Amino acid sequence: MRATESNQDYPFAVTNTAAALLDGAGTVVAWTPAAEALLERRSADVCGRPARDLLADAGSWEAVLAQGRQGAQEGWEGWQEGWEGRATLRHGSGGELEIGFRAIPLDDGARGDAARCLVLGAPMELVARWRQDHAFTHELFLQGRVGLAVFDADLRLLRTNSHLLPYTGVPVDLSGRRLADFLWAEDARIIDDRLREVLHSGVPLIGLNTTVRTLDDPRGGRIVTIQAFRLQEPDGHPMGVATVFTDVTDYERSRGRLDLLYRATGALGGSLSVLRTVEDLVKVLAPAFGDCAAVDLAETVLTGGEPPADGHLTLPLVRMAVAGAEADVLRTGTAQFTAVLPAAVPRPAVTGAGVPEPAAPGARECRGEMVTGLGARPSGPGNGTVPEWATSVPGAHSAMTAPLCARGIAFGRITLWRTGDAPPLEADDLALLEEIAARAAVAVDNARRYTKERRTAVGLQRSLLPPATAETPALEAASVYLPADSDSGVGGDWFDVIPLSSARVALVVGDVAGHGLYATAMMGRLRSAVRAMADLELEPEEVLAHVDDMVLQVVAEAESDDPEDGEAGMLAPSGPAGATCLYAVYDPVTRSCVMASAGHPPPAVVSPDGTVEYVDLSPGPPLGVGGWPFEPVERDLPPGSVLALYTDGLIERGEGDIDEGMRNLADRLLRADVLGRPLRQARHDIVEGLPPGRLRDDVTLLLARTRAVEADSITTWQLDPDPAIVGDARHLVLDQLTAWDLDELAFSTELIVSELVTNAIRHAGGPVRLRLIRADTLTCEVSDSSNTQPRMRRARSSEEGGRGLYIVAQLSHRWGSRYTTGGKTVWSEQHLPPA
Repeated sequence: MRATESNQDYPFAVTNTAAALLDGAGTVVAWTPAAEALLERRSADVCGRPARDLLADAGSWEAVLAQGRQGAQEGWEGWQEGWEGRATLRHGSGGELEIGFRAIPLDDGARGDAARCLVLGAPMELVARWRQDHAFTHELFLQGRVGLAVFDADLRLLRTNSHLLPYTGVPVDLSGRRLADFLWAEDARIIDDRLREVLHSGVPLIGLNTTVRTLDDPRGGRIVTIQAFRLQEPDGHPMGVATVFTDVTDYERSRGRLDLLYRATGALGGSLSVLRTVEDLVKVLAPAFGDCAAVDLAETVLTGGEPPADGHLTLPLVRMAVAGAEADVLRTGTAQFTAVLPAAVPRPAVTGAGVPEPAAPGARECRGEMVTGLGARPSGPGNGTVPEWATSVPGAHSAMTAPLCARGIAFGRITLWRTGDAPPLEADDLALLEEIAARAAVAVDNARRYTKERRTAVGLQRSLLPPATAETPALEAASVYLPADSDSGVGGDWFDVIPLSSARVALVVGDVAGHGLYATAMMGRLRSAVRAMADLELEPEEVLAHVDDMVLQVVAEAESDDPEDGEAGMLAPSGPAGATCLYAVYDPVTRSCVMASAGHPPPAVVSPDGTVEYVDLSPGPPLGVGGWPFEPVERDLPPGSVLALYTDGLIERGEGDIDEGMRNLADRLLRADVLGRPLRQARHDIVEGLPPGRLRDDVTLLLARTRAVEADSITTWQLDPDPAIVGDARHLVLDQLTAWDLDELAFSTELIVSELVTNAIRHAGGPVRLRLIRADTLTCEVSDSSNTQPRMRRARSSEEGGRGLYIVAQLSHRWGSRYTTGGKTVWSEQHLPPA
């Protein structure tokens, strides 16, 4: 017999089996070639000799015979049936070989001879392995933990165990059937295609996860892992495929729930916006967890307000985010939701029959509700056993909701619906939704609190800024301020329109470095400082120099602060305390604009002819550097010109370099038609595409359309430094007021001019210039060559003089003085009488 390599089948098969024929006396009468090969002993040497001589120990012959079933002692006659045993034979090489054998009695009664016996033998190792394989296969098909199936070459089922697919709709007898006979065509096709690959290639299939749904019960189905390998005939031709089906539905669903929880947690941490947080959440929940999902929140949450801490208060909810197949149906505006605090008695879940379950001891707080079997019974507002929220989606067969509770306050809910062929919701699904709701509540509450703080910061920022529009005789102004996104925080941009004397106006735009409340507070200090400097009627470069000194003092104070002297937990401001600023003064009388820059980008000028150019400035260093002068630039602006002042957030938006941003701004100014439209309308078109909440830096834009005071509204006289000229000055002024139909102001103006001209002649000497300007107010100016500023004082009763400026102050709406290149100018303004 050729060794085990050539025969892997049943060890006593006919092909290539070692065999010997024994007569009734136990003598070998025939010896096959396979037996010669097995023991390496020729037939001529064995035949005719007793079989006991083949044993390694001749004395064990009786023991070998005793293995027979009946234990006969008289040759072969006593054996009615064949029997199996084992024996140790002597090998032709001198060694020993343990074999297993099967003895088969042969009935030769017709010849009258003693019964003969056919003995089939094989190495004991081969016999043992065959017995192990047989036992393994037998027990494998008897077990019930996995499904086993053997397919033929046509992928028809030959053999299965009872646990192949224990689902509704699987026939009891599967022999000869195809998978498509009882499974969905799509599911059967996926499995058949992979099994056919195994059959043709011989490469085993390992770990194919697929869904199996039967024709009788298609909803949901089960998830199975399939392992398969090819079965071959002894000649190597494929005979079929053996397949193992393992039900991993519970495992996959558990893993899917963990994955969903992980993705939902990630979505909740992506933004500090309440709206964006819940929008990202529902996109994760639908359709992965349910066909439709919605989040309802108390309206006060959106504005950062605190929901009322009343566990039984009915809160009006706003549907903030929806996702899924029925999203349009779910966008219903508002809903009603009874918020129950964790401290209150937990609300029981509703079973499929609509009957509330009693709350178990130690039940989770803020637990949700679940309703199943909706399609099997009437539903709607008239059915008291079904909550109204569960019937919001047509065709839903199950629904569940979980409240959003944080810090002992309920302020919203998450609701999920399943429709169509989706599997009904289970208790594990509700537990998962409650866990997601708990995390979502914390994220939404954090976003709400951030919204409150941000609204406070933005409100502080806006309260420190002037009105968005302004109208003066010098210009029409309109502004836009867009705060940075929530990640960057509120910045320190500011703008201002400051009325000055003689119908002039100052335009200011600045940007404090950094973001946050510190930048906002610094902005407020700088705006106040600039206004104070502007009130002194200083030149633009002098204003920036004084503000620069103030910033240096602030930096020095911050560096000298002792951290231990501050409040516990308060963080000191970090980063630079500097700022950029552009200060410009426009005079509608001379129609000129003088400006200076502290590290700020130049303004754009849109001329009446439609051209756009940027003022050629020589910007100094930002405020807070110190030691550098600021250079003024004067530019004539024809009436109707538009001056655009801005911060770098408008030209640095990650879309290119600064030059590209400035070219883009010039194009936006022309497209917005700033020359032909009111600036309050055009300003929005310029910043179109820059929505609030999506900017990395604040955006500030200040537009100003220049005007001019007509020549017939300005009168100037040069007066000699002679006290006698005061009377002439009064007559000149009275005549001009009569020409302007302002006789109502004649008395007060006469006194003001008399006092101012007298003071100029008495204390300054030299030529005196008197000018009247009629704009929205009547301005009276007296200029002289002295650099001494007048001061109003309280005169004693015994003094004859010292009351002139007091009289001027009482008669004027406001008054003041400013330095000029040749001395000073004292001015007074009076309101014009009603037309």
